[in-house]
Amino acid sequence: MTTVFEEKNISKAIMRMGLPAMLGQLTTLIYNIADTFFVSLTKEPTMIAAVTLCTPILLIIMSIASIFGMGGNSVIARLLGENKNKEVKNTLNFCLYAMVFAGIIILLVGVLFMEPIAKISGADAENITYTYDYLKYIFLGSPFIILSNGLVHLFRSLGFIKESTIGLAIGNSINIIFDFIFIVLLDWGTVGAALATSFGFFCSTIYYLACMIRAERKGNQIISLSIKYFAPHKKMIGSVISIGIPGALITVLLSVSNIVLNNFIGIYGSNAVASYGIAYKVDMVPIMLSVGLSQGVAPLVGYYYGAGKRDRMSQVIKTSTIYGVVLGVIFLVVFCLFGTKLASIFLHDESLIHQAGYFISILGLSAPMLGIINMITSYFQALGVAVKSLLITIMRNVILFIPTVMILNSLWQLNGVIAAQPVVETVLAIICIVMYVKDSSMTTLQQ
Repeated sequence: MTTVFEEKNISKAIMRMGLPAMLGQLTTLIYNIADTFFVSLTKEPTMIAAVTLCTPILLIIMSIASIFGMGGNSVIARLLGENKNKEVKNTLNFCLYAMVFAGIIILLVGVLFMEPIAKISGADAENITYTYDYLKYIFLGSPFIILSNGLVHLFRSLGFIKESTIGLAIGNSINIIFDFIFIVLLDWGTVGAALATSFGFFCSTIYYLACMIRAERKGNQIISLSIKYFAPHKKMIGSVISIGIPGALITVLLSVSNIVLNNFIGIYGSNAVASYGIAYKVDMVPIMLSVGLSQGVAPLVGYYYGAGKRDRMSQVIKTSTIYGVVLGVIFLVVFCLFGTKLASIFLHDESLIHQAGYFISILGLSAPMLGIINMITSYFQALGVAVKSLLITIMRNVILFIPTVMILNSLWQLNGVIAAQPVVETVLAIICIVMYVKDSSMTTLQQ
């Protein structure tokens, strides 16, 4: 743990923290794409549309994990930098049991209000049956979805980089295997996709809990599953929640903006939703890798901040941002050159393939901006500056995005709706740079 945080070479430290997190996000993305790929083998655009419409709901469930996972991650990293091991143990224990309780609540809410949730997501008469099928088994698996996603963040803050990545790989591999069994062999369609997803998260949760039990038995002083260490107090809860809620809102508001987008795209029919669904899945590759990089190095930022090493913290931010932008440029080139070929992997109708390929190239325009936006957001989260990270999130998904979708839809119909994302990301990247420069200047003056 100490060797990672005290690594002399900044680039090497970023790679040691960032690459496993990116790999973890990549495996998550692979299973997500696998869901769509195996469902696409049914050659039913309505099934693809249903999975697309349910994705924001799944992301909202996962975002609940961020309240305690990302919030705990930030608090724990700073406490480790301050050598407050007892507080680390109590914070970790609180986050674990809070996620268990939240998962049970989401399960009950989802089962009781499934019909209105499906309709809000944009389901119509064509695809509502498939949407119900998918949501039912996602909600049943919600406690494990929340625990698995939250523990990934907590493990990274503890320096358990390898274990966090292995857990993701286990869950996602199992999901892909059972996607094949349930969808291809048993022909269960969207039911099979949802069951495979929930079962994958169940398995990764079991792995993470086993790792914690093993660490505790080996005498690790900051890990315990015992309820007797569940001793939350006002300051602890406030610290976790104040960072976790903005982190969760990143996903929640992204899901809300996607629901809005899906409703606008739905005006143009299920085929348009299916084409966008494929394009969005492909575009998730640079998005998830950028998120993985920024989340992976966030504990480094928090640790250096807690330890008072501001110069090293600044180096991590700048170097990681450059890596993220370069990665985005690479994906932009790939999407522009091979968008149609990528779409043909999932679609079989020529008109849908060309439409999705065009959408992929448009969405790819925002890829270079992600390295800036996600890193600056993680910077504010790692420092505990909840208001600024929340402001970025609200601007991204509400203040800028929804009006842009409405305006561009009125000007250029479907093409305008798809173009909303790169327009918003470009404007927001500029705003984030200004926010970071201003914040870092104030920090320098305070020193």
